[in-house]
Amino acid sequence: MADLLSGGAVGALMGEALRAAIETINKGREFRPTLENNIETLNSIAPLVDEMMRYNDQLDRPRQEIQRLQRRVREGQELARKCSKLTRWKFLSFPHFQGKLKAEDRSLQRFLSMDVQAQNATNLMEVLVKVGEILDLLGKQDFGKFSGSQIKGLSGAPEEPKCMGMDKHLSKLRVELLKDDVTLLVLTGLGGSGKSTLAKKLCWDPHVKGKFGGNIFFVTFSETPNVKNIVQTLFEHCGCRVPEFQSDEDAIHKLGFLMRHVGRNPTLLVLDDVWQSSEALVEKFRFQIPGYKILVTSRVAFQRFGTPWPLEPLDHDDAVPLFRHSAQLNSKCLYMPDDNLLNEIVKGCKGSPLALEVIGGSLCQQPFEVWQDMKERLERQSILESSNKDLLSRLQQSLDILEDKFSVSEKECFMDLGLFPEDQMIPVAILIDMWAELHKLDKDGRKAMTIIHDLTTRNLIKLIVTKKVAKDIDMYYNNHFVVLHDLLRKLAIHQSEREQIDQRKKLTIELNGDDRPEWWVRQNQQGIVSRLFSWSFLPGRLTEQKQLKVAAKVLSISTDENFASDWCDMTADEAEVVVLNIRSSQYSLPQFIEKMNKLKVLIVTNYGFHRSEVNNFEMLSDLSDLRRIRLEKVSVPSFCILKSLVKLSLYMCNTSQAFGNSCIPISEAMPNLVELSIDYCKDLEKLPEGVCNITPLKKLSITNCHNLSTLPKDTANLKNLEVLRLSSCSDLEELPDGIGRLCNLRCLDVSDCVSLSKLPEDIGDLQNLEKLYMKGCSMLSEVPYSVMNFENAKHEIIVLCDEERAALWENVPSIPNLKIETAKVDISLNWLHGVRC
Repeated sequence: MADLLSGGAVGALMGEALRAAIETINKGREFRPTLENNIETLNSIAPLVDEMMRYNDQLDRPRQEIQRLQRRVREGQELARKCSKLTRWKFLSFPHFQGKLKAEDRSLQRFLSMDVQAQNATNLMEVLVKVGEILDLLGKQDFGKFSGSQIKGLSGAPEEPKCMGMDKHLSKLRVELLKDDVTLLVLTGLGGSGKSTLAKKLCWDPHVKGKFGGNIFFVTFSETPNVKNIVQTLFEHCGCRVPEFQSDEDAIHKLGFLMRHVGRNPTLLVLDDVWQSSEALVEKFRFQIPGYKILVTSRVAFQRFGTPWPLEPLDHDDAVPLFRHSAQLNSKCLYMPDDNLLNEIVKGCKGSPLALEVIGGSLCQQPFEVWQDMKERLERQSILESSNKDLLSRLQQSLDILEDKFSVSEKECFMDLGLFPEDQMIPVAILIDMWAELHKLDKDGRKAMTIIHDLTTRNLIKLIVTKKVAKDIDMYYNNHFVVLHDLLRKLAIHQSEREQIDQRKKLTIELNGDDRPEWWVRQNQQGIVSRLFSWSFLPGRLTEQKQLKVAAKVLSISTDENFASDWCDMTADEAEVVVLNIRSSQYSLPQFIEKMNKLKVLIVTNYGFHRSEVNNFEMLSDLSDLRRIRLEKVSVPSFCILKSLVKLSLYMCNTSQAFGNSCIPISEAMPNLVELSIDYCKDLEKLPEGVCNITPLKKLSITNCHNLSTLPKDTANLKNLEVLRLSSCSDLEELPDGIGRLCNLRCLDVSDCVSLSKLPEDIGDLQNLEKLYMKGCSMLSEVPYSVMNFENAKHEIIVLCDEERAALWENVPSIPNLKIETAKVDISLNWLHGVRC
């Protein structure tokens, strides 16, 4: 104790205290300069961080690293704010906060010097990788030569629609879309309110076309959009090589690059018919490109994209003209309703353009009693503006008054339109094949077209002719398509779903990926059980396990690109028509088809972008009633024996395997073929020689096959041939000798065969020839002298050509029964919108 109180010990303690006090005073003096230095550093960094975040968002990159730096800056600013509030009376706290300021400064410097530099290095390497990908894409896509001139104009939207009563809506929508601060606009409204029609009309608006020029793209989403298909179509439209995509994300990534390349000029992308489940997908189509805008049409008001633009129902003054037009009210009407009756029916439509068109069409040329009945029907079931179900019930009224003008119910024919995917054009040629076998209509399609025209008049469907290549009297319908509103498609399907699955006459099945309908799953489970216990013992007898059996005469199965051909063992003994709507690159025909002994028509349509390989084709050999097959956008497999086949249609197919490598000659595989139609098959260079041995053949149509260079030399053996159509085969240079021996030939069409240098020398020997189409044959310089033999014909012969080819006939002496008709050369490319290349 004495030692502790000795002078030496006290002196040491006092010395330590003094040194601590001096250090505290020195730290207090350094506090203010350190604080000012921190504030200066933070003030200089903060705007740079905000700028980095802005560029980060424009490049659509992850925010995590920038957010960490922002957090550091905010924490430093908060500490500096607290320190700034310390007064000199709290000088004893200065050393504590001085330490914190220095620690924060060291931490920030370490983060900037190490973490940020490391991230910068990572970003730089990522940029180099992306640049490499872009350079590789440039080399493959040839974007370096892309100037925008390759763009074919408005992409995806059909011809300009009529838009009665919607001028005010169009004007307001145009103003809203063209505002500088609008990059995405949602046009929303009930089904049938005219959203898609208005969007299509907007694409043709002079102000919009003036703004965006050829950079207008129209894409239909529907309920299950295929991202890869959409992007591939956009690449093709821009004249670029279409890449293969590894995933949807890869497709969107490459689309962003394409849009930025195209986006040197303002660009408009219309996403039509977007369902609620696709909201996140729409976000992926947004790119930070100057002048790039998106217009979305949907029944859903997507609030995340800003204030939607609601499409209100038509007011009464606008609704009446549309209704009158749809009902074709004019001096030739069977009955002209008074204003009161007309107004009551119009009011019952509640401003829905679809209801006005369909109900008006159903009353066209109808007597007073039908008009009055419709008025009472509408009064009994009022439309609720928020319910598409009520609109469907109202459309049902129009369907119920369809008359059975024909040998088949027109309502049945309308129901057949529900067999095809949503928002797709339905080829009229398919309907003709179906109805010829199902309803015993004529095979040429005259009665089928009468039904189609009547349904068109009633506004239940729309008829589109994509390219005019023949006269109406030829009954050639390969370029005719039917489209219908998705609500009307639902109405058609609804008519077929009133019975249980196993009792329906028309059965529609949709299979996406591994998803299966409940009854399908049950059947698969039953199949497993039946394989394990294929026989069951009952008292006194042995019984076989039962399988699901359906009564459908028409079976439609739609599968997506992820479908793995996992078929159940279904029995459909009554099926006469099978429609397979596919999207996958590999597809196996369902095994249960080989048991369909009544099958007459098989239709396989690929809605994917690339052609599909179809397997199990050989099982069709056992179907003795199979009369018609149509394949679209598939690689046609090798022929199998199809002795009952009378018509084969190939549309946008690869034919090399079937025509080049088939081990069975086509004349043996299809000995009773009456009609062969080949359209847009770009790999077709020549027909197999065996075609000339099919003596029953009456119609041979090869159109838009640009690589076809020659016909078989024995074509003259087709003694029963009545129609030979070769239009738009641009590489075809000549027809084989002996064409004059086709004694039954009534129609010869070589229109737009631009390389054809001469007509057959013996063409005048075709004494049954009624039509010769030679429009657009720019290489023809003369007409064979044998045409003088046409003067012996006892019937009129029509020659359809352009003005230049018509001049060739001026040198031919007058032939009484020869009639020369000129037609304008169709240079419009609008028909390309209906072609899925």
